[in-house]
Amino acid sequence: MATSTLTKDEVLEALQDVYDPEIPINVVDLGLIYDVDVDDGIVEVRMTLTFAGCGMGPYIAQQAEWRIAEMNGVEDVNVELTFDPPWTPDMITEDGKKLLGLD
Repeated sequence: MATSTLTKDEVLEALQDVYDPEIPINVVDLGLIYDVDVDDGIVEVRMTLTFAGCGMGPYIAQQAEWRIAEMNGVEDVNVELTFDPPWTPDMITEDGKKLLGLD
């Protein structure tokens, strides 16, 4: 039985559909995704928020989980929120900086 081989890049591409509702930039370009591990259909994501008290945190994590869960080849998803290291604006990608007008 052949299984599709899901890649970290495919997961990151899917996560570009997930936005912080307060900032019009996806979680990847905001620099909120710290790590993605894909192992035989099991996807583990470590991500952060722009600040620890962000009331949208559970919503954003849930959106990320749902977006990954709908991908082909995904058996299980675990999204872990962490604040170590804390997020800083330096983590925003070049694309994200352009969208924010920071380039």
